[in-house]
Order: sequence, then C-alpha cells, then structure tokens
Amino acid sequence: MKRLPVLMISGVCLLAAGCGAPSSGALGPAPAATAQTPSPAASPGTGTATGTPAPSGQPPAATPAQGPAREIGLQAWFSRNGKLFVTERTVPATSGVGQAALDRMLTGPSAAEYAAGLRSRIPAGTTARGVRIAQVVYTLTQFPTVTGVRFAINGQGVTVVGGVPVQSPQTRAMYRGYLPAITVRSPVIGARVTSPVTVSGTADVFEATVSVRVGDSAGREIARTFTTASCGTGCRGDYSVAVSYSVPRTQPGTIEVFESSARDGQPVNVQLIPVTLAP
Repeated sequence: MKRLPVLMISGVCLLAAGCGAPSSGALGPAPAATAQTPSPAASPGTGTATGTPAPSGQPPAATPAQGPAREIGLQAWFSRNGKLFVTERTVPATSGVGQAALDRMLTGPSAAEYAAGLRSRIPAGTTARGVRIAQVVYTLTQFPTVTGVRFAINGQGVTVVGGVPVQSPQTRAMYRGYLPAITVRSPVIGARVTSPVTVSGTADVFEATVSVRVGDSAGREIARTFTTASCGTGCRGDYSVAVSYSVPRTQPGTIEVFESSARDGQPVNVQLIPVTLAP
C-alpha cells in the first residue's frame, strides 16, 4: 500500500480558481448557508493554515429579529482501510471556509466515525504542522475557488520532501489512487434517516453499476436496489438513488453500498455506513 507523504508546514496557501489544475471528480457542491441549530460536534480546531481567502470570522450573534444562527456544511476527508473517506461537518457561517474545513479535519473523526473505521493520518492534537497531503488537498479543494494547495516550510515553498520532488500546487488529480472504488457522500455516518433515504456519492465500478441495501438492527436486509453512476469501468461518475424501507420503530441500521463482482456476484468494494433508521 502506498504511504502518503508527510510535510512539516507552517502555512498553507490556497490557490484561486485558474491557478492550478482543475479538481477531479464531482465530490460535492460549494457549501451553502442554512438556518439550523449549531451542532455541538462542530467545535473549533487548532489549525494554523493561512491562505488567500478572507480570514475566518464569527457570524453576528443571532437576535430574535434575525432568527437562528446561520450554518454551513463542509466536507472533512479522513481515511478508511487505507483509502480516502469523505464526511461532513456543520460550522457557523464564516468567510474563512477553507480554514474552518481544515480545522475540522485536524480535529479528527468523531466517536461514531472512529467506531466505523475512520482514521486520520494526522496525529491527534496536531496543528497544520504535520499533515498528510491527500487529506488536506481533498478537504481544501471542495471549494470551487480552490483548485490546488501549495505548502510551505517556514514561509518557503516546498519543492523537495525527503529527496523527492514535490510538484506545486498539489491537486486532487495527483491523489486519485487514494480514492476507494465507491465513495458515499450521503448519508453520513451516524445520520438519522427516514424512508426513502437518498444514497449518493461517486463510483468507478464495472459497468457503472452501484448496489445499495439497507439493514435493520438485527442485520436483516430490509431493502435493496441498484443504480448507475454517470461513468464507470475506468472513470469516476456520480450516483444517487432513493431507497424505500420500512421499520416499526426507530433503530440502529446500516446503509451498505457496494459493487457486485462480475465473477460471482458477491459484494466487493463495500462501504458500510452505520445510521439510525426512523420509520
């Protein structure tokens, strides 16, 4: 298994659109502000990255006239079984979305995500001084204004790490090999879902066929379907499918997304997402 390189950095420079190679795949739209109750899980991290976007700022305090505090959804990329894995975080609306996303990535997986096998290749408690490049690149290039990431050591651009040349800027295209055959963007680990549940993500699988099944708290299959990604067999495409199920009560369950083996029909490239199933 390839190992991701490590950089000791004091800053991250975010490149504006057009400065780097286009990001690969369709891994989610730019975050949109929503009016929600702030999530206690979205605690600030300790990242020290700096870049071209406006510095992070706190949104104005909500008042009765203004309504609830506004929040935005962000992607945070971790690893699972040696491959990249995307999940979501909700943070107070801010102009410094890149810093907010980086901070949440540095905070690491939640307890539920850790129990489901998610890991960070960045040591716990670190700031943006010891990073695994692929996690950082995918977390920051979720925004349409960021097409690449440039790293620096003590303010100086990095061109060689451990005697190996490092191209700058770093882009998603350089790390396609760290994506699993199937990614699941929705639902996220630990989500409470209702029927029909929309399952979406990206896939590079045989004949673009993506299968989905829902399991109840006893592990019984209660729903199964399949869909086709927009591209497959050597290229990555988007998929999305609504799956109807029925349960008598709210209970733990799983969403299993997989490819059926062309050889024997057995599930391969499985992504198991623990969720709470509501009627």
